[in-house]
Amino acid sequence: MDTQKSFAPSAPSNQVQGDSYDKGDSQQPHQIEKRSLVPKGITIGMAVFALILSLAGYGFRLMVGDDVGEVLQHAVVVVPAFMLGIPLFFWLGSLVLNKVKGLHIASWNAISLGYLTSCISLLWLMGTYS
Repeated sequence: MDTQKSFAPSAPSNQVQGDSYDKGDSQQPHQIEKRSLVPKGITIGMAVFALILSLAGYGFRLMVGDDVGEVLQHAVVVVPAFMLGIPLFFWLGSLVLNKVKGLHIASWNAISLGYLTSCISLLWLMGTYS
């Protein structure tokens, strides 16, 4: 009677499963998958909402009778600042923190936080000037 049972592992012993990575096998490529907590649809939705918010005030200014050149000059500065500047700032900040502190901030999460900050800032500005 054999009391020791043998079993065949489903994965090779040098392969690590889960969130960690393979340390010793030179045959397989070294890949670390960064997972984003925020779905891409939410980030895209926040980007669209930030664009709508940043352009909404200019329609009202044109309806009231402000000069078109003055409105466009203001829009050329403000819209890119909220649509590109703030998310880019958060993305670059995440890259720096990943390098300097060794954190693992996913780029998509940083961009999402940038668009969220843009939306909140635009709503705050609209509330202040309304």
